[in-house]
Amino acid sequence: MSNEKVQTSKRPSFLSLVKNKAKAIILRGYKMAFAFAGTVLPVDQKLVIFESFLGKQYSCNPRAIYEYLQSNHPEYKMYWSVDKKYAALFEEAGIPYLDRFSFSWLLKMTRARYWVTNSRLPLWIPKPKHTIYLQTWHGTPLKKLAADMNEVHMPGTTTDKYKENFHAESSKWDYLISPNAYSSEIFARAFNVDTSKILETGYPRNDILYNGNNRDTIDSLKQKLGIPIEKKIVLYAPTWRDDEFYSKGKYKFEIKLDLDRMKRELGEEYVILLRLHYLVSENLDLSAYQGFAYDLSSYEDISHLYLISDLLITDYSSVFFDYANLQRPMLFYVYDIENYRDKLRGFYFDFEKNAPGLLVKTSDAVIDSIKTMKYENTNDINHFHERFCALEDGQASRRVVEKVFLGRSV
Repeated sequence: MSNEKVQTSKRPSFLSLVKNKAKAIILRGYKMAFAFAGTVLPVDQKLVIFESFLGKQYSCNPRAIYEYLQSNHPEYKMYWSVDKKYAALFEEAGIPYLDRFSFSWLLKMTRARYWVTNSRLPLWIPKPKHTIYLQTWHGTPLKKLAADMNEVHMPGTTTDKYKENFHAESSKWDYLISPNAYSSEIFARAFNVDTSKILETGYPRNDILYNGNNRDTIDSLKQKLGIPIEKKIVLYAPTWRDDEFYSKGKYKFEIKLDLDRMKRELGEEYVILLRLHYLVSENLDLSAYQGFAYDLSSYEDISHLYLISDLLITDYSSVFFDYANLQRPMLFYVYDIENYRDKLRGFYFDFEKNAPGLLVKTSDAVIDSIKTMKYENTNDINHFHERFCALEDGQASRRVVEKVFLGRSV
């Protein structure tokens, strides 16, 4: 009897089946409406829709392009596609936005001449023929991507389905931004994108690391965040794990740093900023570490955190490629490197040999390494900068705008 009850509990309820069916019908109708509107409504040649990390942020490459257009080409009408849960951030900042998937969003999306986003749009969205889709992406690849992945461990999909869906989305892209030649080669293969669509311009989001790397800007950002100006800052920005999740699109992450010991031994000289990946759903409780540890996972733009940080701690996140533009020290906390490298993703190059900083596997080693950290350029950092950051000069936004919006050669 107990076995029968267990088996019955696993079956979808009648109500859930009805709800899922209703959702499917609504989505199909919405998709048809989107496609129809895209063919009958007139295109607005100056209308641009931006989106960053699934509508959760005002950040990254889309933000840099938006602000460049705002300053240099105010004739464009620009809106942000925003998940309604994050709309207050845009409301407070006075940034024009549309509720993602609302009727007004649909009308603007179908009429827009340009879409600019740094992550994939839902596959059901049909791109109108008059729309130019600029995919900015959001990092230099260390871990394998899309078609290069041997196995996909993400919930709600299979390896073959994931790759098929990714290509269905990438086939809509008119342009794809690349930060360097290394990335261009990988993007073309992994995303199945023709090289003629790849703009090797450097990342617009890194312009601020050149144009804003000065004491006045850094002190102003520290004051805005309520961080003591005299303290050294450690930024901890780990990535997500494909096989650790609550549900599709909601990933777990356990902080494995010993914050008690860190506060005790480093608190006089340092503070630590924690920046979890946008796919991670944790809400950190750092109340016990007030004045030492700050959860800035929801802060608008990680580039600001790069600028104010004296040291980056990460793992396999692409943040270290961007941080290398500042040529400041980095530490790699890779407690699960064997599993991540050999089972989850795999790397495009010998990470252990070529990482621009020390690799450590324990929280104690992290703390001990910080205590002996030398804040000066090393040959490892300089060589890494030459390979991956050579295109960055504070002018990437201009190059992208001139090519995509103005039709000029770059």
